[in-house]
Amino acid sequence: MEIARAAAGLFAARGLKATRAEDIAQAAGIAPRTFYRYFASKEEAVAPLYAAGAQRGAEAVREAPPELTLPEALEHAVRQTLTPGVGISSASWEWVRTLIRLASASPALGKVWAEVCHASEGALGEVLRERAARTAAGLDNVAEPAGSAEPAGFAGSAEPAVFAGSAEPATQLSEPTPRQRFVAAVAGAAVRVAVESWATTDNPANGPGGPAELALRNLEAVRGMEWREPE
Repeated sequence: MEIARAAAGLFAARGLKATRAEDIAQAAGIAPRTFYRYFASKEEAVAPLYAAGAQRGAEAVREAPPELTLPEALEHAVRQTLTPGVGISSASWEWVRTLIRLASASPALGKVWAEVCHASEGALGEVLRERAARTAAGLDNVAEPAGSAEPAGFAGSAEPAVFAGSAEPATQLSEPTPRQRFVAAVAGAAVRVAVESWATTDNPANGPGGPAELALRNLEAVRGMEWREPE
């Protein structure tokens, strides 16, 4: 991660074109050959930073209170990871803004960003599978409250009906279902577009124009979609 931070700092200070892999290695206190042992290009050096943010989001969904429906867990994760001071600092968000802007202007860095976003969908899909399996197996011991068929976020049903499809324990489910993968893609896009949209502006990371509020609005926009597993 130290190499990634060194790369991000140089990209932010000098720009992508003016930064060489050798400069990143020097800033990180390593030899150039060590740099190339881990990364094929200077652009790939910031992939761990991109991935760390995506991993925090998936972990926040996994650790959300079990009584929350999945839509509520996704909203909880957005608040936990995209709100400055809760997930990362406001100063770090300025680095995020710079890196996203650079990704939009550089095909090579944009490819790294896109690959990380795609991988994050897979990680989130796995988390959705785990939560659904725990709920279906009754491992969280959460009774479904009366009148809870309409979740607070995505409409259609509560979490077990949407994502379960099986009462088997999580260890017996090999991979996310197509529906879980679809939901992971939609949720991932809601966050990605929010962060990218915010990065094009000079809005502060807090408030109505910040990434958290934009992501919550994006999730709200798909509330009326049907999320049930096909029978």
